[in-house]
Amino acid sequence: MQTQLSEKFKHSVIGQEADDILRSCVHCGFCTATCPTYQLLGDELDSPRGRIYLIKEMLEGGEVTESTQLHLDRCLTCRACETTCPSGVRYGRLIDIGREIVDKNVPRSMGDNARRYFLRKLIEEPRRFKLAVSTGQFLKPFLPNAIKQKVPAKQTPIQRTSNTHSRRMLALSGCGQSVTTPNTNIAAANVLDKLGIQLIEPQPVLCCGSVSHHMSATKDAQSRMHKLIDQWWPYIEPEDNSPGVEAIVISASGCGATIKEYGDILKHDNNYAEKAQRVSELAKDLCEVIANEPLDQFANSSSTKIAFHSPCTLQHAQQLNGIVEKILEKIGYQLTVVADSHICCGSAGTYSIMQPELSQQLLNNKLDALEHDKPDIIVTANIGCQLHLATKSNAIVKHWIELLTGS
Repeated sequence: MQTQLSEKFKHSVIGQEADDILRSCVHCGFCTATCPTYQLLGDELDSPRGRIYLIKEMLEGGEVTESTQLHLDRCLTCRACETTCPSGVRYGRLIDIGREIVDKNVPRSMGDNARRYFLRKLIEEPRRFKLAVSTGQFLKPFLPNAIKQKVPAKQTPIQRTSNTHSRRMLALSGCGQSVTTPNTNIAAANVLDKLGIQLIEPQPVLCCGSVSHHMSATKDAQSRMHKLIDQWWPYIEPEDNSPGVEAIVISASGCGATIKEYGDILKHDNNYAEKAQRVSELAKDLCEVIANEPLDQFANSSSTKIAFHSPCTLQHAQQLNGIVEKILEKIGYQLTVVADSHICCGSAGTYSIMQPELSQQLLNNKLDALEHDKPDIIVTANIGCQLHLATKSNAIVKHWIELLTGS
C-alpha cells in the first residue's frame, strides 16, 4: 500500500511505525473473511481493511471524525485478521496507534470518558475490584436478571501446595483473575508442583496494564508495566548472582499477549527497554510450559466431554492454537468439535461493556457452537472469556488447568 504521510506524522516515531505497517498491507481482503464485526455488520469500515484505510487517511492529514472513532471502537482487537493475513500486517499494533490518534483529536462525551475511566480504575485495582465483586455477590439474589448474570459466582477455594523446587517460575496473579477466579493460579501452582516446578507469586497483586493500553491510556498503561517489571526484576536478575527464574508463567492469555509485547511497547523507553525485552522473552502462556513436561500422572479415564474455547489472545495474538487441545487429549479427555473456533466470543477485555449489543451477538453464536455437542464442561484459557461465557452457558465454564487437578 502506498502512503503519503502528512508532515505532522512523517518524522514522528509513531508515524514511521504506522507507515511501515501500512506499507505491508496489499489490501487483498483475506482479513474480511475472519473479522467478527464485518461478519455481523457487513460494513467495509468495520473490517480490518476498512479500518486500515481510515487510519491511513488520518495519517495523511484527512479529517478525523466521530465516525472514524466509532469504527475503530467496534474492533475487538481479536487479531484473527493477523492469522489470516498472507502479508504479516501487524494490525493489532496499528489499531492501537489509530485509536490513540483518534482519541487525541475527537473528544468523547463526558459519560463515555467517565465510563472508560471508571472501568480502568476498577478492573486494574484488585482491592477496589474485590469490593465491587463481593458487593455484587452479596446482592445477587436481589438484582435484576440482566445484572445478576454478569456477577461471577464465588469460588470455593482449593488448597495450594507449597513445596520448594530448584526449578522456579514467576506467576502473574492477574488483577481481575485474582479476584474472580483465584483457583486458576492455585491449580496452576499445584500442577507445576507435581512437575517439580515452584511457582512464585510476588505480592501485592499488580495489573499488567493491558486494559489501559487498549483504551489508549498510554501513560497509565506504561506506569503499570514499569511497576510490574520492577516487582519481577529481583527474581529475574537476583543481586546475589544466583540463577534467576526459568520463566514467567501467565494463565490468562489476554495478559500474556500484552506482556509478550512489553519489549515492543517500551522499546523507546530508555529506563525500561532492555528489562521489558527480557520480560517478554521469559513470558510463557501456561500451556507452553505444561506441553513440554511429562503428563502421565495426570492421565484421565473419565467419560467427561469437554468443549474448549480457544481465546483470540491465545490463538491469534500469541499464535498458540491447538496446544491446550493436545494437552487435554494426551491425558485422556474427549474434546468436542467446535465450529468457527477462530471467531471471538465477544469478551475482548472491556468490549462486552463498551459494545454490549455486538458482544452479545458474538456470545450467542459462540455458545451455540460450544454447546452443539452437549459438553459436560466448557474450558478456556482466559479469565475474560471464562466470565463472559459463564453469563449464559448451560455448562460449567472453567479454566482448562483445573481439569488437571480434578477440581
